[in-house]
Amino acid sequence: MKNRIREFLQERGITQKELAQAIGMSEIGLSKALDGSATKATIQKVAEYLNVDESELITKLPILKAKYGSDKTPLKFGKLEIPCYVLSNGMRVLSGRGIQKALGSTSQSGSWLSGFVNKGILSDIFCAGENSITERINSPIKFIRNNAGGSQSETNGYEATLLIDICSAIIDANRAGIYNEDNIVRSADIIIRSVAKVGIIALIDEATGYDKERNKAKNELQKFLNSFLQEEAAKWVKRFPDTFFEDIYKMRGWTWENTTKRPGYVGTIIKDIVYDRLAPMVTTELERLNPKNENGNRSAKHHQFLTEIGTTQLTGHLEALHAIAILSNHDWVRFMTFVDKAYPKKYQQWSLFDIDDF
Repeated sequence: MKNRIREFLQERGITQKELAQAIGMSEIGLSKALDGSATKATIQKVAEYLNVDESELITKLPILKAKYGSDKTPLKFGKLEIPCYVLSNGMRVLSGRGIQKALGSTSQSGSWLSGFVNKGILSDIFCAGENSITERINSPIKFIRNNAGGSQSETNGYEATLLIDICSAIIDANRAGIYNEDNIVRSADIIIRSVAKVGIIALIDEATGYDKERNKAKNELQKFLNSFLQEEAAKWVKRFPDTFFEDIYKMRGWTWENTTKRPGYVGTIIKDIVYDRLAPMVTTELERLNPKNENGNRSAKHHQFLTEIGTTQLTGHLEALHAIAILSNHDWVRFMTFVDKAYPKKYQQWSLFDIDDF
């Protein structure tokens, strides 16, 4: 946490080396703490040494807000799910309850994780070293979730890599024969294996430049879609998973360079198999969410609901297209035959709607 420790050291003429020795920390560890990574335990030690109240050492900052993520967009490890968020300062965090559930806890109490780390048989392992697991668990990152209200709007989060450290410690303890809770060990193993698979793919993509080519392709598509689709609909392409593009390219025998060179053609395919077939469902939802009142008027314009509807409908539609691609053995002709049967185009006539609704 952010702090004013340096200010107190300067005022009292105390060096960082002297403070580090006094509280039992290395100079490097203390330096990191002074730069803003100080845990609650470190603050307590420094406050005791300086004979000041802990609150005097802490720099009070506004509570962070989740810029991206919600409990409806969890991080998935097989059947395990953990709500994840990216905060306004760019930090990636996981919810405390989500972590304990993913580890296999069936407790309804939000304090299970703290008890597991601080009082369980693994407590000695968790509290070992500087910036230990215990210290980080005892210093949660408080933030406000998107669209949250009431007494539960503020959430305790933990920096994402903490989960990996916890799982690694559990697995190490199991191998050493000092921890044998099968359910929790199994959950930790699933999480580590899943992250390792995703990590190696990301590292290869970065090392080879594949990720940059893929992002360049998506940017070109974004520009093209903006030219003939409403802004709200064009933004949806950012939500397309890489598997969608990979399925299309595999069936067409393309590489990512095809998108960069011919974004118009790729965009036409997207319009054909996604937007033209998604529209009827969207219109149905628009009518439901934005009905006419007694006077025949609507409380808002239909387009104000597009993002809300689009997220749900688009996700389901893309998942279905991926399943059809696999079913068709990535044969383009068979794929389009199945798509036409499952999602036939249903063009809408504007005369059926009040133009003011849009």
